[in-house]
Amino acid sequence: MAVHAQTAPSGHDADTATVAPAGLTGLDEAEAQHRLARHGPNAIAGTRSRGLIDIVRGILREPMFLLLLAAAGLYLVVGDIGEGLFMTAGAVVTIGLVVLQEARSERALAALRELAEPFARVIRGGTERRVPAREVVPGDLVLVGEGERLPADGLLIAGDALTVDESALTGESVPVSKLPAPTGTDGAADPEPGGDDTPYLFAGTLNVRGQGMIHVVRTGASTRLGRIGASLVTIEDEPTLLQKTTGALIARLGILALAFCAIVAVAYGVLRDDWIGGALSGITLAIALLPEEFPMVLAIFMALGSFRLARHKVLVRRAAVIETLGAATFLCVDKTGTLTENRMALTTIWRAGRVQELEGGIRLPESMEQTLRVAALASAIRPVDPMDRAVHAVAEWLPGETDRAGAPLRSYPLRPELLAFIQVWPDPSGVLYAAKGAPEAVFRLCRMSDDERAVTDAVVAGLASRGLRVLGVASAREDRNRASAPEDLAFAFEGLVGFADPVRPDVPQAIAEATRAGITVAMITGDYPATALEIARHAGIDTGAGVLTGREIAELDAEGLRERVRRIRVFARIMPEQKLALIEALKANGEIVAMTGDGVNDAPALEAGHIGIAMGQRGTDVAREAADLVLLDDRFVSIIGGVRLGRRIFTNLRKALIYVTAVHVPIAGLALLPLIMGLPPILYPMHVILLELVIDPVCSLAFEGEPSERHAMERPPRPSSEPLFGTSQIGLGFIQGAVVLGAVLGLYVWALNAGAPEMQARASAFVALVVANLVLAFSDAAEPGTSFFDSRRRVFWGIGAGAAVLVATILYVPPLAAILRLSPPSLSWLAAALTIAVLAGGWFGLAKRLRAALTPRNAQRTTA
Repeated sequence: MAVHAQTAPSGHDADTATVAPAGLTGLDEAEAQHRLARHGPNAIAGTRSRGLIDIVRGILREPMFLLLLAAAGLYLVVGDIGEGLFMTAGAVVTIGLVVLQEARSERALAALRELAEPFARVIRGGTERRVPAREVVPGDLVLVGEGERLPADGLLIAGDALTVDESALTGESVPVSKLPAPTGTDGAADPEPGGDDTPYLFAGTLNVRGQGMIHVVRTGASTRLGRIGASLVTIEDEPTLLQKTTGALIARLGILALAFCAIVAVAYGVLRDDWIGGALSGITLAIALLPEEFPMVLAIFMALGSFRLARHKVLVRRAAVIETLGAATFLCVDKTGTLTENRMALTTIWRAGRVQELEGGIRLPESMEQTLRVAALASAIRPVDPMDRAVHAVAEWLPGETDRAGAPLRSYPLRPELLAFIQVWPDPSGVLYAAKGAPEAVFRLCRMSDDERAVTDAVVAGLASRGLRVLGVASAREDRNRASAPEDLAFAFEGLVGFADPVRPDVPQAIAEATRAGITVAMITGDYPATALEIARHAGIDTGAGVLTGREIAELDAEGLRERVRRIRVFARIMPEQKLALIEALKANGEIVAMTGDGVNDAPALEAGHIGIAMGQRGTDVAREAADLVLLDDRFVSIIGGVRLGRRIFTNLRKALIYVTAVHVPIAGLALLPLIMGLPPILYPMHVILLELVIDPVCSLAFEGEPSERHAMERPPRPSSEPLFGTSQIGLGFIQGAVVLGAVLGLYVWALNAGAPEMQARASAFVALVVANLVLAFSDAAEPGTSFFDSRRRVFWGIGAGAAVLVATILYVPPLAAILRLSPPSLSWLAAALTIAVLAGGWFGLAKRLRAALTPRNAQRTTA
């Protein structure tokens, strides 16, 4: 059954013409491209990427840059043009570096948005194609299935009666029914959403049940959703909990920095009678105290981390889930398509006590041909389900006609109370009901006796024990089309069909890796228990405790279910709503649960899980919208790869934040302590700017690209209560920073007491501080056992080389040295500065290596 747009009657646009059934062709590709150019993309106004101007405007609102500009202005006002210009140039370079990094994040986010773009199934040139939803044009024929969002406004012209949730447009939570449009319906009409038994469908609404074909009438801004799309632009993304926590920390530190700024400025002015110097010293301290890198590090890690995950076929829809990945302890996965290859092959037919294995070229007995014909009539005409495709692939080789011309009179989709798909076809003797579904549902339709059912149940169990997916087949006939409910008819049992879907070859190794990482893997499937157990054995899932069925779950109370899920790892004949009960039981047991799903009814379980994982290829739009992650290739190994990358991102982000804390301690201390001790200042605002030029790129780029820890997937998940950046991390950062502060301040005092000129002593301390910060960055980031010159550390070594060139330039170019109030130290003081810097910054790395060498291998694996 198919349609195409006929010639428009007078007064109507050809793209929104009256539609009528005809040959299945749709638009040809050239016409589709012409209409796309004419009407524009099928997209409504939405969030756009930030341009360079927006990024710069946002950066200039940051307190640090306002302080930099204030310091530069102050230098210019007091008449030191060289220092003022240097400060201004430093601020420009700093802003430029931040702009480059944020622009990189925006590019990563834009690439993620492109990956997340929805697709639509269209008929073009007589063939079914999958195209981005933004390329759908008026006149296209779009196929829509259960759980999919409609990409455009149009008319339902073929298929089942649909049930559509239009609450996005009407506010009414009750879904409405849709019937195919009568031949000759005018597609130029502009109906209102809502109302039962109409053929009108609208973009953004959700098809809850049924499947059909839509003739697209309006796209993009012309759709009902598009007309209200402008309001969506004003909706901004909510910051994550981590971002809110970090923002609050920065606000408190900012208030502290400004208070110290005022105290130091007043004290300097009163004690030394130098109010200009006091203002500069206060600004220096405020700049040193403000950890403005925190939000930038978070944003860049989240954006680039999400992009790294997407390159491994895991699309992150909610950035906060990256933090949760490292804590996952329990992984609930579907069987079909996730653990298995989802390439169903019809391998076995059973009828009347006889089993027939389907092999190449074999001729089926006539009775089994009848079973196969009925199974084909009970399958979708344009199959999406792999089992329907497998039935059609075999049935097309039967002699004679294997299906009926046109479309079925009616279809009865799967329902929770009847797990069978039924289609009604015209028949010479009246109408034929063809049913295919779960064996127990088909047995009920056939009203089998207990004895008959016991015999057939044994056959089903035998086939399932071979790992086959088993469906029952049945038929019923009536003398005329009465639209009878299937349950009211007496079906004749036609036999059983068995499908093979092998386990993916990479699954056992991935499950073994998950087990080593302390993650328990459980399989949840709607399949027969024996089939589920056999597939679980092949996949490497623990089957020692047996299988728990949906019927048994229904009979358990909450406490009983909590007890059973502590041991059982295989769950069969599970209804979607029972997945939610399993999730709640696991969470009550203290597990951090990752849950996979693909159907409409999986959305509550995906929302309830700590990490919801939807299938990108076979999942419904509803499941993808409810999920935190989307598997672009539907493979289990991608989940484990996502966990591995998630642990790497979490670990490196924590290291970066510890480092940010550490480096601010010596900068702030060296800006304040010389004033208290009555010594000449070590750091002026331009020195702090130079240090910030080194800190920012090291944090956001070098740490983000650091290789994963060697034993990251051989350790148990971190406790869910353990924060990314808590008291212990802050304490470690202060200890690291205090060591650097003591070493550099000690070097400065030593140099002054030894008679070194003030500018040489300051230069020695400045060199020691820069080198100590770089060595500390390497010590914090690098893991014992990784190569010192690992190729993934190119960014770090590039930053180190750049810092060396920069320091040498400002020391040995007299005009720059004069502006920064430095002079080249002697070789002995330079050697002392480098030695002290390496020791002060590298002690933590040495401690890590000693700990790794002294700790047994097994203990390393279990230590976070």
